[in-house]
Amino acid sequence: MSRDYDVIIIGSGPAGFSCAMQSSKFDKKVLIVESHQDYLGGTWINTGTVPSKALREAAKTILEFNEQFGDQGNKKPYERFQMADLLQYKQEILEKENRKVKNDLIKNKVDVARGYGKLKDPHTIEVETHFGSLETYSADYILICTGSSAREPEKFEIDHDKILDYKSILEITHIPRRLAIIGSGINAIEYATTFAALGTRVTVLSDRSDYLTFLDHEIKEHLSKSFKRKGINIKTGINIKDVDFNPLRNYTEVKYTAKSGDTRLQVLETEHVLFLGDRKPNVEKLNIENTDIQTDEENFIVVDDTYKTSVDNIYAAGDIIGFPRLASASFTQGRLAACNMFGIPALDVPEQIPFGIYAIPEISNIGITEQDAENMGIDITVGRAYFENIAKADMTNHNEGLLKLVFSTNTLKLLGVHIIGNGASNLIHLGQAVMSYDGDIRYFIQHVMNYPTLSEAYRIAAFNGINRVYQAGVKYKNLLDDNEKNS
Repeated sequence: MSRDYDVIIIGSGPAGFSCAMQSSKFDKKVLIVESHQDYLGGTWINTGTVPSKALREAAKTILEFNEQFGDQGNKKPYERFQMADLLQYKQEILEKENRKVKNDLIKNKVDVARGYGKLKDPHTIEVETHFGSLETYSADYILICTGSSAREPEKFEIDHDKILDYKSILEITHIPRRLAIIGSGINAIEYATTFAALGTRVTVLSDRSDYLTFLDHEIKEHLSKSFKRKGINIKTGINIKDVDFNPLRNYTEVKYTAKSGDTRLQVLETEHVLFLGDRKPNVEKLNIENTDIQTDEENFIVVDDTYKTSVDNIYAAGDIIGFPRLASASFTQGRLAACNMFGIPALDVPEQIPFGIYAIPEISNIGITEQDAENMGIDITVGRAYFENIAKADMTNHNEGLLKLVFSTNTLKLLGVHIIGNGASNLIHLGQAVMSYDGDIRYFIQHVMNYPTLSEAYRIAAFNGINRVYQAGVKYKNLLDDNEKNS
């Protein structure tokens, strides 16, 4: 049966974009359905990864200037810089990235339909345009990658003036002197450090007992110390009772109680509140009930390891399928979905992927932690390199940080890399490469690395780890032997 397209992609975020690019390279006819009237790229480019990281880079530059040269006239950044300048920089980046996506789609002859895509049947999409008309398209395959959106708070309403969400925070007209962030996920930590870099007094309120619990304990300790130096206050185990603006005191009040200990009602006065709660899959307008697509208890679409749903010709990728909900992973998922639907062999993707937290300082990790190894009964040793001992860090005034290697004591096989410090999300890839071919830490000793660079931290950490093994009774000369080690 002849259909309009080989594949229709609902959503132009990282998963949809990469699927479109890969499918076009297979000489397939591709249609992307994008709900935004003006922009492409979804949350990735317009309200999520790209604009928030652009704002973070601008704040980081201001922080570095202040740390290098000190406050001018004892003025805080929010007294010297205009938020409009930072937002203009963010907007320029957003528009550049949009142009790149648009040009790539045009160059690869990918069609775009503007409007809300709905499933009419397993092979047909109905698009409700912004003009109110309905357009119908058919395809052999369909990829759903409509992403996720923030859940609304239960105890208060977001007015996008005093009480903000992940979208309106990117349109704020001034640098606030005080900011309360409700949430404890990665985004909350990133925004907390971004605004603290601008001189804002930040308080993070979380209903959980702890934050970023997946981090290595030493990385977490470094982050906590950084919070204290920057004046970021983290309050965990909190129940939010109400958030509202008090016109008499000209402050936004956050009323809360602790889940344990002193449970009396407390009030936090702040200029703005940023709500960053959990996220939900964008499935409401898809009409998936017109198909046999299965979802889990949280309504995320269930897929197999080829990203195929319970309907043979419909695939899903990105935030819509849940964990890990990373732009980096979504790019790969979209590409693999294209390969799988068209039966094109693809290289296997390792199970372990790096995580990046774009706080100030950056955090990145891959593999197991010390605690993981203990729980798994693995005999491991760690090697550490502190940025304060690296020449490049001194030269760039970025001596806050730690690179930590977790490796097998018996074989020296690299099992985990954990980094906090400037450029962590870039540095992690060297460790990732070594882990991908089951390499050991001798790689960092045997190979010459440019000097001065932050990558030197790997060599220092490897020697530090080797010394620990040696002190435990293993002959040092045997550790550096080129022959394969016995398991």
